Amino acid sequence: MPDQDGSPYPELLARLDRWSADAHEAHPGIIPCQPGCTACCHGPFDISVADTVMIRSAVRRLPAEARAGVTARAAALAEKILALAPDWSAPWDIGAIGDDRFDVISEALVNEPCPLLDAAGACVIYHDRPLICRWMGLGLLAEDGRAFDNACPIQDQFPEYAALPLQPFALAPFETREALCLEDAAEALLGDRERGAYETTIALALGEL
Repeated sequence: MPDQDGSPYPELLARLDRWSADAHEAHPGIIPCQPGCTACCHGPFDISVADTVMIRSAVRRLPAEARAGVTARAAALAEKILALAPDWSAPWDIGAIGDDRFDVISEALVNEPCPLLDAAGACVIYHDRPLICRWMGLGLLAEDGRAFDNACPIQDQFPEYAALPLQPFALAPFETREALCLEDAAEALLGDRERGAYETTIALALGEL
């Protein structure tokens, strides 16, 4: 599968990084999210087709030993996922089994660490991590009034953090740009620009490396 060299997607994700950094600056010492915290890095979760292309490229660039560790962990988690969904087949589109069934799988494996975490709990492709990993940890308020609550699983341990207001973000132009990135990635991964809604998991995305 082609890499995503030259794709505008990493620059798009950088907008989320800047949004997060601005929130940290506006609320110093309040937001616990930082490299090394793995509270939200467990259980299968959905990633987009653009994320799939990006993380596969990033894992290919890892040193051989680190790459082998990732692929071994991914294979082990993929085996557990497919034991719960033996009829699921490549290219492992969540749409093929449906969100409700995927939610059951995610709940059953909620304590399984992400294959991208090394033995020390560090993400080995942190700078190329998926969109959801950058969004997680802050509530978001779009310019059109849409509200997305903070989904951090440990926020109850940090009362000031849990009480933070939703952080403003220009979501509409982000989504417009994202849609084009998804179409490009769908063409690269699946040979079909119309499949931009494709989603899978990190473990299954890395299963063919």
